[in-house]
Amino acid sequence: MNFYRRFKMHFINHKVKIFIAIGVVALIILSIYGMMSLESYYRNITLAQMPISILLVMVNALIFVYLYVVVLRNGFTQLDKKNVKAREVDVHFSDVVGIDEAKEEAWEVVQLIKDHARLKKIGGKILRGILMVGPPGCGKTYLAKAIATEAGLPFLSMAASEFNEVFVGVGASRVRKLFSKARSLSYGFGGAIIFIDELDAMGRTRTFNQFGGAETNTTQNQLLVEMDGLGARADNIIVIGATNASEEVLDPALLRPGRFDRKVYITKPGLEGREAIFKLYLSKVKHEASVDIGRLARKTVDKTPAEIENIVKEAALIATRRGKDVIGMKEISEAIERIELGMKQKIKMNQREREMTAYHETGHLIVTYLLHPRNDVFKASIIPRKGTLGVVHPTPREEWHTKDKETFLATIQSALAGYVAERKKFGTSSNGVSSDFQNAMSIAHHMVWQCGMGPSGLVGDYTVIPNDQLSEEVKTRLNSDTDQIIKRCLKEVEDLLQKENEVFERFARELLVKDELDYDEIEAIFAEYGKANPRMVGNIPPAEEKGGVGPK
Repeated sequence: MNFYRRFKMHFINHKVKIFIAIGVVALIILSIYGMMSLESYYRNITLAQMPISILLVMVNALIFVYLYVVVLRNGFTQLDKKNVKAREVDVHFSDVVGIDEAKEEAWEVVQLIKDHARLKKIGGKILRGILMVGPPGCGKTYLAKAIATEAGLPFLSMAASEFNEVFVGVGASRVRKLFSKARSLSYGFGGAIIFIDELDAMGRTRTFNQFGGAETNTTQNQLLVEMDGLGARADNIIVIGATNASEEVLDPALLRPGRFDRKVYITKPGLEGREAIFKLYLSKVKHEASVDIGRLARKTVDKTPAEIENIVKEAALIATRRGKDVIGMKEISEAIERIELGMKQKIKMNQREREMTAYHETGHLIVTYLLHPRNDVFKASIIPRKGTLGVVHPTPREEWHTKDKETFLATIQSALAGYVAERKKFGTSSNGVSSDFQNAMSIAHHMVWQCGMGPSGLVGDYTVIPNDQLSEEVKTRLNSDTDQIIKRCLKEVEDLLQKENEVFERFARELLVKDELDYDEIEAIFAEYGKANPRMVGNIPPAEEKGGVGPK
């Protein structure tokens, strides 16, 4: 039965070619028969003229085909066959790691696809659309391929931006052709999966005005019609859309039941997920047995699978440049630095500028280490990177999904510490504090205007109220609260740096001598002065944290 359906599918798809081939064979047979009936003289003349006749026919055919496709058949609407075709994707669920919750939902989808006959028997309907939502690099496309492989169905893939053109109607035509191809494959293979990446490029809320958007609207309307049309057929076609944008930007018509029925939320992996991802990518390269995968997972909080893969690739490049045959912890740590902090730049600073940079970064370092409840200091450097003269790179010890008032205040204090350090040592400040001020002010504004964390007790999100509808008294109180938070944090940082002046001077000298300080060096200096890591006490045994260049 399956053989017959596939034979019929291929016949329907290629019937024009088959008829042409039969016609050509028939003409050849008739020509041979006719030639045999001619006298030898006329037969020789005919054979001599045949090559030039064939060449002229081919030229005329090419001209006709070109005009037919481009002029008569709207050649601009043709699909790019390299991007849209059934192919062996060969990605299994065992290859998808680090996003276990999304995998469970996707596996349920696979079972529904496989059991659609039984589902129809009890009166249910197959899924029409699945929407995958999540940050870039978290495996949405990979998971869609795994669904296609496990379900054993052809996989058609396109980016939503490929549908949109300057000519109105071109995108709609491409949508029709894509679904026509999917229906043909569904007939032969029992189903097909259409994957549309970056769905928001064609699925944003439609605009109905005279200023544009007609092509996007037309394309989206055709997609809605095609998805509705699936219900009137016996086709087992699933449309999977993926987007990095929030659901709110998509048109409500796409999200209603009957279109994208199932939503799969893909988030950044947790600790166990990152361990599994490191194991996967390190298994593909030669690495030292001493590489601590658990420690790497703790050092890469908030990283996506794509970012972890990039770390391993960068570590391999570093090892190759050094003439090593295997990757070690040192190469992986340096890879993290390069990706997070950027490449080192050869900018020569005069002594005064270098000293100001060292004290500025020392302020950030001390305040972050001693006051921040969540962040450790991964590295401190006065080597220019990414357009900055120096950097203190904080990294969280574990995943946090919300921020409390104490975390906001500590982040503001850390941002203001560079300004306080410059004023304390030199009695002046530089424009290097401008980005720090922007960060501190935006956090304080968010605390007061949106989170009800101001000292005056005003509660609510005042940003949802139009500015002209807020009274001057309320705006004055809110702005005063923001200013009080900044001033309070500034005073606390001044007191801390004054109290820890000896440690402050020591770190500045170390940076001026070494240019960079890694986590273990920073930890050792604080230990000399009897300063225990406040995030480790009572939580993580110190012995577990030793070694390497950063916190776990």
